[in-house]
Amino acid sequence: MAQKRRLTTQQVAARLGVKPETVYAYVSRGLLGSRRGPGGRASTFDPDEVERLAHRRRGQPGGPAPSAQDAAGPVYSSVTLIEGDAYHYRGVDAIALSRRYGFDEVAWWLWTGVLVPGVVFTAPDSALAAARAAGAALPPQAGLVDRLRVAAVAAATVDPVRFDLRPHTVAATARGLIATFVDSLPRDDPRTIGAGAFDRGASRADGGRLGDRGGTGAPGSAGDAGSAGDAGSAGDAGSAGSANLATLGSERRTPLTSESIAARLWARLTARPADADTVAILDTALVLLADHGLAASTVTARTAASARAHPYAVVSAALGTLEGPLHGAASGLAHRMLTDVLERGAGPVVAEHLRAGRRLPGLGHRLYRESDPRAQVLLGLLAGVPEAAPVLAAAHAVTETAATHLPLPANIDLALATLSVATGMPPDAGETIFAVARTAGWIAHALEEYDERALRVRVTGRYEGPPPPQPLPEPSAG
Repeated sequence: MAQKRRLTTQQVAARLGVKPETVYAYVSRGLLGSRRGPGGRASTFDPDEVERLAHRRRGQPGGPAPSAQDAAGPVYSSVTLIEGDAYHYRGVDAIALSRRYGFDEVAWWLWTGVLVPGVVFTAPDSALAAARAAGAALPPQAGLVDRLRVAAVAAATVDPVRFDLRPHTVAATARGLIATFVDSLPRDDPRTIGAGAFDRGASRADGGRLGDRGGTGAPGSAGDAGSAGDAGSAGDAGSAGSANLATLGSERRTPLTSESIAARLWARLTARPADADTVAILDTALVLLADHGLAASTVTARTAASARAHPYAVVSAALGTLEGPLHGAASGLAHRMLTDVLERGAGPVVAEHLRAGRRLPGLGHRLYRESDPRAQVLLGLLAGVPEAAPVLAAAHAVTETAATHLPLPANIDLALATLSVATGMPPDAGETIFAVARTAGWIAHALEEYDERALRVRVTGRYEGPPPPQPLPEPSAG
């Protein structure tokens, strides 16, 4: 049987109703495979694979809006796969990515399919000025994520090309938005100057340069067998976590610099001076949180993108969902719980939560059978920082005490809370880290949705009210 003739880029673009540039974007995101034609001058494509993609897209972007009966089925995505107790970005193990590359590099790769070592995210001057001015007008009690939401709106107002939804423009917009988020947050926020675990321990005399990802150079700093060994049990990571911190620099392809998002965000979240180890842990957390499939905020982002909202609006919509106590804000609840445990012990705090009918924040995750791999990595890295031992012990005490009621392992929210308490960050720092990191994933999903038929994300509703006709309501006597 003769093989089908492979298609050219122009033929694929015509079949899918997109521009050739979009076809290349499909290839970079793994939606289409390509092969060089005779002479190696042009890419060719499998016609069956193109047809499958066309079927999945179910229509052309910009086509007629779907009817109420044409509600969206499954949302196909090539961004993140969660399987067993592991998760992958575009088929690549996310944990391995967090050890090899920085957040800035991973975010750019998620959007473009291109890994650019040392890529720098820079905030446009106009966007940064607008975001800072808007943030300055907020009342003192405004939280950090409140400032991010305001920054997104302010930055959008000064971007005349925000409605350009071509992939390369969206990626450039996202790079500027993340930088604007971080650089518009105030430095030396008085809420960040508190009694974290580092304040209670000895200051680190071996702090490394940000450009040196190889750690501090002191053999005992990453794998101390004393208090750090005890802290390792708090995250159920033990010595493996300490080894991860000791080898983190050697596994990195590019050094972490003061221009990285992690280093700049650190200066906005805590008054504690940065050192190579702790900023590397923050950077790893950002990579681990960049995406996690179709979480509630990501579905919101895709719904906005389906309506062809620009990237700023997509991120703004997602930020609103993230603030829920069962999503991004859960780390703040866990932060307060850990500080309470450090003062009163785990028993009274756990009992208080259960008596009030409140769930214990930071425990368990419905998508993982055994444990949240993100928490394992982050807690393991913190186990290599001796000064974090008291907070890790508090986290371990919570999981052990709660196990008598319901055995659930620590999740990423408890790990973020451990990081924020240990480094003297405010309670909403974990949610802020989550928001900055997940912006990368929201944009990756928005890029996919922009290539789908407009307004396809629609839920079919079922009316359950009184049957018509009903009489007009009467005015209230009160």
